[in-house]
Amino acid sequence: MVEHETHGGERPEDGDAPAGLTQRTAVPDGGPGPDLLLYSPDPGRDPAGPERWAELRGGVLIDAAVVALAAVVGFGIWLGAWLNEHWGIYAVVPQVVCMLLAVWALAGDQRRRWEERRARGVRVPLEVIDALHHREFEFAVRDLMRRDGFEAERVGGAHDDVCDVRGVDADERIWVVQCKHKRDGWEGKAIGVEVLQRLAGTARTVHRARFALIVTNGRFTLSAVERSETYGVHLIDRGRLELWAAEGRPLWTVLEGGKPARRLPGQRRRRPGQTRAAAAVSALGRQGRPRVR
Repeated sequence: MVEHETHGGERPEDGDAPAGLTQRTAVPDGGPGPDLLLYSPDPGRDPAGPERWAELRGGVLIDAAVVALAAVVGFGIWLGAWLNEHWGIYAVVPQVVCMLLAVWALAGDQRRRWEERRARGVRVPLEVIDALHHREFEFAVRDLMRRDGFEAERVGGAHDDVCDVRGVDADERIWVVQCKHKRDGWEGKAIGVEVLQRLAGTARTVHRARFALIVTNGRFTLSAVERSETYGVHLIDRGRLELWAAEGRPLWTVLEGGKPARRLPGQRRRRPGQTRAAAAVSALGRQGRPRVR
């Protein structure tokens, strides 16, 4: 008779329980057996945990959807009952809707007509701009701003605080413009960062301006272009000036991120005493205007 020996030494008796998967078993030096890795559960982990949480989340979402639907249905029932008690609203609502539609259509028609008049306004080719004197260039910029609905006046002079043209749009936003005319156009000396620094130093503190611009028929240095956003100054070089002056595009479309005024020029609100001050500034701006050559 052949005796069978176990690798662990003694054979287990028939009454002894076999080494189950839930008991710790001695593992040879070669590491855990593949069966133990596959089937031995982790005592600290609940295998049904992720599934249970998914079910809970699904239940919460369903409950929330049911509550929202009930709230909508309840509001609809309440609104219907309220309308039945106030049946006169059925006659008022259509009239209000028709009035709102009429106002909206009238506002759109007014803006369309104003844009048509603006498009037929002043246009100045670059060849004419290049031949202007620097003072004439300032007046040309003023006229272009007026074409676009601004109340604009030339301010340039010895004590202009780096402001050649000052404009106010229909939303009462102040625009300060520094004009730099170059006799050689694009071939002239590029405008550097120091011009941006001077304008940024007075635009908001002195002129209370919302927008600060530098307009030139020439060009800007790369440093000036890169730092314009830092100083909060918009740059209009020769290319953008052609779009604005020669092609007739409005100023806010030429600027990056510019938005038109919500009101039309005729809808500008007047504060007490503002009309008198505007007339005085207008009269001052008309004095000493040079003739265009």
